[in-house]
Amino acid sequence: MAAPVLAGSFNSHAQASPLKGKKVLFVWGGWMGHEPDKCRDIFVPWMQKEGAEVIVSDTLDSYINYNLKEDFDLIVQSWTMGTITNPQEKALLDAVKSGVGIAGWHGGLGDSFRNNTEYQFMVGGQWVAHPGGVVDYRVNITDHEDPVTKGLEDFAMHSEQYFVHVDPNVKVLAVTKFDNTHADWIGGNIIPVVWKKYYGKGRVFYSSLGHVAADFNVPQALEIQKRGIYWASLSRHEPQESWIMPVYGK
Repeated sequence: MAAPVLAGSFNSHAQASPLKGKKVLFVWGGWMGHEPDKCRDIFVPWMQKEGAEVIVSDTLDSYINYNLKEDFDLIVQSWTMGTITNPQEKALLDAVKSGVGIAGWHGGLGDSFRNNTEYQFMVGGQWVAHPGGVVDYRVNITDHEDPVTKGLEDFAMHSEQYFVHVDPNVKVLAVTKFDNTHADWIGGNIIPVVWKKYYGKGRVFYSSLGHVAADFNVPQALEIQKRGIYWASLSRHEPQESWIMPVYGK
């Protein structure tokens, strides 16, 4: 298997990291079983080393305590199974719609606020099951040209295999195939693992990998997340990409 391309190669034409000079809000909390604190300790020092100015918050009030539209280029959220107030949600959604990027992984973005459908509309998907709990499964790269996955090969995970309900027009970069071991009616189903999309003018990046911090010991899982953060951080600084790739025909 080919070794993963280094994250720094995301933009081969740039001498500096895409994160250099970017202002980032990292929000963590919610259900601690997903180890948001340990994930914070992976990604915050990395972003700082890349030259980002990072504010770390363990409260959703940060969405209303800051002027998100003016103060940040990127929001990275790791908050599972929480409750968000209407003002907090509105501030977050308005910021992304205006052009602030957002990135996250696993339940920290894809299972954050189960009662908030507009939030789920922004993310582009919602976790609904992980049949069998922690299992062995494959992640298959489906887009070998996108900078987030270029140069990467299929890889194995031992973790929760997320079954998600998903917007059919997200740009899918990697998928996984379910068998019928734990739910015989889903055998053969192919479900997105990594995608990117827009919500208004804001870039949204999601990967269902990262159930616990140790999942990022898998080089491809870590590389994909770093590149996704790069991509989302450029939301205000690059032209909006255009794609139409609906699953259900033309």
